[in-house]
Amino acid sequence: MRILMVCLGNICRSPLAEGIMKTKAAESGLNWEVDSAGTGYWHSGEPPDRRSIQIARKNGIDITDQRARQFRAADFEKFDKIFVMDVNNRKDVLVQAKDETQRQKVVLMLDLLFPGQDRSVPDPYYDDNGFEEVFGMLDAACTKFVEAALSPK
Repeated sequence: MRILMVCLGNICRSPLAEGIMKTKAAESGLNWEVDSAGTGYWHSGEPPDRRSIQIARKNGIDITDQRARQFRAADFEKFDKIFVMDVNNRKDVLVQAKDETQRQKVVLMLDLLFPGQDRSVPDPYYDDNGFEEVFGMLDAACTKFVEAALSPK
């Protein structure tokens, strides 16, 4: 499976989601490709926010090798599932979809925990204390997705 995590700038939420999902997949023996991107271009080429790096490290995950990039329409062809962090990210990604098959790949991250409730992962950029909460949300959502993948169908 190929999974893309998307937030606004690709320096806070989506790098954490990428790191968490990669770790959980590897620990579960799943050979998944996981990447992340932002709907905006401002941070392209930059490493994750230092606070994302710190909270990931605190939880045993190293995301220092990641670099921000902007989401592009070609990502619909490359990835099987595109998890967006909030409703604005979803709107910005869906506008680039060319058909229903591509639109079906886009899922709000917290729909894994709260189906159909349109809950957003809050952007912790302006709140130093928000990174712990965001990590917890993303960890729970990634755990749910990996568990579902491992469940007999």
